[in-house]
Amino acid sequence: MKKLLKISLALLLPSSVLVSAAQNVPFDWDTVPVYAHLANMSDDFTPEQLDFLAENFDLITIEKGHAKRKHGSTEKGFALAVDEIKKRNPEAKVLFYWNSSIKIGGYDAIDDFPQDGELLSKDGELLRIFSSTFSDLSQPEVQRWWSDTASRAVHELGADGVFIDAIGKFSNHRRRKVLTPEKIEALNNGLCAMVEETRRQVGSSSILIQNGVSMDPENVGARLLQVTDGAMKEHFVSAKPGKKEALAEDIEVLQAIAKSGKLLVIKAWPGFDWRDKEIMQISREERIQMAREAITFPLACYLLVAEAYSYFCYTWSYQGNDTGTFVTYPEFDKPLGPPLGDAQRNGWKYTRDFAHASVFVDLETWSASIDWK
Repeated sequence: MKKLLKISLALLLPSSVLVSAAQNVPFDWDTVPVYAHLANMSDDFTPEQLDFLAENFDLITIEKGHAKRKHGSTEKGFALAVDEIKKRNPEAKVLFYWNSSIKIGGYDAIDDFPQDGELLSKDGELLRIFSSTFSDLSQPEVQRWWSDTASRAVHELGADGVFIDAIGKFSNHRRRKVLTPEKIEALNNGLCAMVEETRRQVGSSSILIQNGVSMDPENVGARLLQVTDGAMKEHFVSAKPGKKEALAEDIEVLQAIAKSGKLLVIKAWPGFDWRDKEIMQISREERIQMAREAITFPLACYLLVAEAYSYFCYTWSYQGNDTGTFVTYPEFDKPLGPPLGDAQRNGWKYTRDFAHASVFVDLETWSASIDWK
């Protein structure tokens, strides 16, 4: 284990920020607390889909979709979805997806993107990721554009907060090859200033969740946790066997963050995702069956780290109707109850007890069991 992982998150964050807007999200231990994250890739969510979201989730992020075809922009489609979900579940908290680093089309806001605000490499080339470009967050005009858009989502579109995606993209090893260290530092400083300004504009009661976790005080993710209410760990675990050392380190980091009072979303996978072309060619019913059969290990690992305001997300995609979001899992209906203590570790084996469940995980064999009482 890295010595850094032994540091308590409370030592990294001022005590004043450990109390956050996470407490504004409905939470209980009656069953597994779950979170939805999806885009609507058709004109609207159907009434049945809206019913499902409102009935099963109290915390939801809606990504960019193809709402422009009917409503004119992602913003208008988002506002409609928020209104319909809250008619069905007034307690639900719905977050506006806003990418912090990548300029994604389909938003009204793109029309106001600052001229010459796109990021250039050290050789003067436009930086791209797939069909999109990066935003140069070292520019104050770009920072203001981003934070103003996030603020409008809260004050005008009905969002309960913002899901801040793509944290740490500028420190990625690929970007280190094409950007100078000074530029990367300026971009990360700009990102932090941008999120701080967003917090000022949306207020302390709005929920800010960042996609990315770290306990390294030199990492931009750890710096942002001083301002945001919590984080998603997007690639926490899959049912497909992986590296036990890396997962053990993730478990320790996430336990510390969850204990700090921050909101935590654990994004787990069933062993496949939308990039697995062969699996995506089989029927939806077969994918659902595969996901149901694979859920025990990812869910058990989540239960090792879960504290109040920790949520579980289990899908194979984010965009479209065939994501895994609109799937029922028997485990989500079983009584859980609060944890009876912290997870206990013995080598690569972990155990933890809840009022109505006993959890066992073996990282060496990549196996787990949940004994529902």
